[in-house]
Amino acid sequence: MSQQILDHVESNSLKTEIDKFEIGDTVDVHNRILEGNKERTQVFNGVVIARSGSGSREMFTVRRIVSGEGVERKFPVHSPKIAKIVVKRSGVTRRAKLYYLRDRVGKAVRLRERRTDVVTK
Repeated sequence: MSQQILDHVESNSLKTEIDKFEIGDTVDVHNRILEGNKERTQVFNGVVIARSGSGSREMFTVRRIVSGEGVERKFPVHSPKIAKIVVKRSGVTRRAKLYYLRDRVGKAVRLRERRTDVVTK
């Protein structure tokens, strides 16, 4: 009974349309930032290395390299601060968490690209 109540309360805060992305995908996360009374969008691009949680508590971690240093940032999937998530490239992975990418440098960080065969006539 209590789980049904929690699900009902959570359903109000969930986004109706979630951008489809998977672990290993290179994404652009468009994040809304308030500066005073103005609002602007900042883009954080990188590889999705983890997803965790469920419902309104679902999070994903994006990793990128900035001037030789690895930067990771966690985003809530259903946050109203996230304007959109754009998938730039899909990577092939065999694991749910890509924490091993933290130890890699240079070309070793790259993942194989997932090929989607589209038949055109």
